[in-house]
Amino acid sequence: MRKHYIDNLRNAVILLLFPVHTFMIWNDFGSGFYIWQGENRLLSTGIVLVNPWFMPLLFVLAGISARYALEKRTKKEFILQRTHKLLIPFVGGLLLLVPFQTLYARKFFYQYNGGIFEHWKYFFTHVTDFTGYDGAFTPGHLWFILFLLLISLFSLMVFRFLPYEKAAHIVEKMPVLAIAGLFIPIWLMYYLGNFGGFSLGKDFALYLAGYYILSNDIIMEKLEKSIKFFTGAWIAGTLILEILYYQYSYYGDLWVNFIGWISVLTLLAAGKKFFNRRTKFTEYFNKASYPIYLLHQSILVVLAYYVVELTDGLFAQIVCICMGSFLLTVAAYHCIRLVPFVRRIVGVNER
Repeated sequence: MRKHYIDNLRNAVILLLFPVHTFMIWNDFGSGFYIWQGENRLLSTGIVLVNPWFMPLLFVLAGISARYALEKRTKKEFILQRTHKLLIPFVGGLLLLVPFQTLYARKFFYQYNGGIFEHWKYFFTHVTDFTGYDGAFTPGHLWFILFLLLISLFSLMVFRFLPYEKAAHIVEKMPVLAIAGLFIPIWLMYYLGNFGGFSLGKDFALYLAGYYILSNDIIMEKLEKSIKFFTGAWIAGTLILEILYYQYSYYGDLWVNFIGWISVLTLLAAGKKFFNRRTKFTEYFNKASYPIYLLHQSILVVLAYYVVELTDGLFAQIVCICMGSFLLTVAAYHCIRLVPFVRRIVGVNER
């Protein structure tokens, strides 16, 4: 039976990217963005509220989904499906979407007046720090798609060496505190394959945790029974993190990884307990969320360029960028659905 809470959590996280990437325009932690309007501590603290867990949750959910997918597909079928769903949209997005983000970054920071074709050539012939904020090459937000593709394929070797069935009887004996303590190896993996804060090692560890541990029904029952404990730890830990960041700009790796992992466990338990049902939201966004992810940041950056030039007032700018980019992205998704070749590039799935 399909576990609808997995879909509902994934869809909710995708939608959360609109306010997060809107707030990034005013971030004060030095990471930059394609359009940047100066530092705002309150909006940056808002990003800190969700940043420890919202992308880790996606990798955990991907690992859980992989376990169920491999129950129905052969490894060859799984590889073909991953290639179709991840590789094609990654290449298509790198060619057609990400260059627009870096084009408008050049316009904003360097008053670049050239067109997209001239910039497209520049994009693929200049490499600097991979952020793209100077117009040079970057995977942009498609780093997630690339990481997930690499992790999905490499993990098959791990699954062959240690099948789920052999690990299950050991996993099922894990006490709740041991599950919570998994943040330590996940945190240590952060330093393996780290590219400017994007860690292939950590994301691989999260994917494996989803596959072997959090897809296990007995483990999920334990988390549900301990939901009050995890919720309390999540709220208290997040409050401490918010205060430390807002007052002292503290964002330490160990504490962030602890809060991130506790948050993931809490959200999974709450999702299974309260949101494990199919709704109209589920039906719509199961098809729309992936194309929306691929499209959203390019549309948001282009819109933000014009909004900050034409609109005064912080609140008005935030609302226009966040809500406007969401509506434009949904509209673009519905238009693209009508074009067979293009819809494959952005991962539209009508099944």
